[in-house]
Amino acid sequence: MPTYWNLLQLIFPVFALVAIGALVRRVHWIEGPAETSLIRLVVNLCYPCFIFDAVIGNTALHQPGNVLLPPLLGFGTTAFGIGLSLYAGRALRLMTGQGLRTFALSTGIGNYGYLPLPIVAAMWGHETQGVLLVHNLGAEVALWTVGLLVMSGSSLREGWRKLLNPVIVTLVVALAINFAGLAAYVPPLVRTVAHDLGVCAIPIGLLMIGVSLAGYLAEPRNLFPPRIALGSCALRLGLMPVAILCVAYWVPCPVELKRVLVVQAAMPAAVFPIVLARHYGGQPLVAVQVVLATTALGLLVIPLWLSQGLAWIF
Repeated sequence: MPTYWNLLQLIFPVFALVAIGALVRRVHWIEGPAETSLIRLVVNLCYPCFIFDAVIGNTALHQPGNVLLPPLLGFGTTAFGIGLSLYAGRALRLMTGQGLRTFALSTGIGNYGYLPLPIVAAMWGHETQGVLLVHNLGAEVALWTVGLLVMSGSSLREGWRKLLNPVIVTLVVALAINFAGLAAYVPPLVRTVAHDLGVCAIPIGLLMIGVSLAGYLAEPRNLFPPRIALGSCALRLGLMPVAILCVAYWVPCPVELKRVLVVQAAMPAAVFPIVLARHYGGQPLVAVQVVLATTALGLLVIPLWLSQGLAWIF
């Protein structure tokens, strides 16, 4: 069983890349149109290639329990987190139009992409990483349905349209190839190109998280209001890990999925709600406050939840 120090050493490079991204933005190496272009490159090309490379030929994804159950749990835990955060936000006296909806979405959705993927890969390798990607399908559905309704009151039809994106399409196609037994027939050139582009996805994605957050760091006094910072940390890094670990303990599922749930339980808030808040009339600063508070505390708490979760579940 890895120690707290071992796990801290494991996650530190992930946070270091985010910090380097913020530094790169501060010295004006990436800004303006370049920031938008790099994010599009990662989301629309590198990340889909990463998914294709991780799923094709993944033996763990031959088990029905690692294909059908992960999206259901990904959706369920994410929707539960959003609902709990909405209720808690009201208890914290946050109001609609003043950050309640943004708080609920930002706190309710854990980081299910760029932070857990390198952690899972370092601890368990390629097979468990593929299960995490399938789990993330359910989290994406929850984001674009429940999350979108909470943030903006938009219709479900608009949310479902957002699911037709390169990431989801690539995951579905790769799973279909796997199930049909056609992985061996994928040309080596395609596998090589997908791998070479895919290895860029995580480091560049982590850098771009730092770049996106850097613009809010000029006024640090506005970044950690006690009510939002303490409330989001108590929920995201306190109550929700307990709930997700209970699911991992009591729901019968393959070992790879249990590992995924342990890692997801430890995650801070996701960054993407900042973008949604900008686009759908939310409060982007509230989303940034939630992300920074849970991420800063997460550097110390993530190894604790990982070690305790692994000891309890396994």
